[in-house]
Amino acid sequence: MEKKNFALIGAAGYIAPRHMRAIKDTNNNLVAAVDKNDSVGIIDSYFPDAAFFTEFERFDRHVEKLKRTGKPLDYISICSPNYLHDAHIRFGLRNNTDVICEKPIVLNPWNIDALQEIEKESGKNIYNILQLRLHDSIKNVKKMVDEGPKDKIYDFDLTYQTSRGSWYYTSWKGNSEKSGGIATNIGVHFFDMLGWIFGELKSNIVHLHTHDRAAGYLEFEKARVRWFLSINYDTLPEEVKARGLRTYRSMTIDGEEIEFSGGFTELHTDSYKDILAGGGFRIEESRKAIQTVFDIRHAEVIGLKGDYHPFCKLDLVKHPFKR
Repeated sequence: MEKKNFALIGAAGYIAPRHMRAIKDTNNNLVAAVDKNDSVGIIDSYFPDAAFFTEFERFDRHVEKLKRTGKPLDYISICSPNYLHDAHIRFGLRNNTDVICEKPIVLNPWNIDALQEIEKESGKNIYNILQLRLHDSIKNVKKMVDEGPKDKIYDFDLTYQTSRGSWYYTSWKGNSEKSGGIATNIGVHFFDMLGWIFGELKSNIVHLHTHDRAAGYLEFEKARVRWFLSINYDTLPEEVKARGLRTYRSMTIDGEEIEFSGGFTELHTDSYKDILAGGGFRIEESRKAIQTVFDIRHAEVIGLKGDYHPFCKLDLVKHPFKR
């Protein structure tokens, strides 16, 4: 198969190396990258000859040059801050490339409609990285639900805590207008997973929503879900802290823990393989999760009422907002 030419928008962040590795592992070329930050030495581990730019205007000119010299891009991969995804996807479509975008693909549901119009006009495709759908444990849960009793309603608890330091609040991630807030920034792929497995969403209740944690209750066609997300180290279970860990994830279905400790390192490569083979998750696939996190972001917080996640009881007073 002929190698495809890729460009990368957003090369200095946490997730970009997974895209670099996926491009390398699928035997393709990264020919250009752009990021306003120049701490991108990781590129040398994958594509040392890739052109790199810190100014988008110069990157734009280079993309145009590639097109006019018979070496056009096939794909643009996007790992930029969340609020820029929409604009960068449009850039890719205007330059006649397919686009692979990190989660969340956009911050607002109506952005999906506008992008789909441009997608049709360009004849190119927008793909979203929804990597949890490719995780073996998640696929097994979906298979169990799909093949289980049609009228069964499962009880599902999701807990995801990934500690972040003070830097987080200084970066764009700490600005909810740019990141979408905690439920969007660290939770959107989990909400996608839940909708993919359990069907249409019927109820979306938010019990807790602060700068560093959020929790609520979701009722799907086939599940009642209590969820809790946190970036605050203090909310970790004591036994996790005692082991020197800063991350904790747990998913239970009807009280049974889902084994979810590994299997993440290859998911971006698997996503790229799927896209390059003619599959992949198109932009419409992301709509349900984008609507879910949008509604969470704008919901009235009802407090500790009803069926809330037990971690909601953690003391909020001793965790003031840090800026």
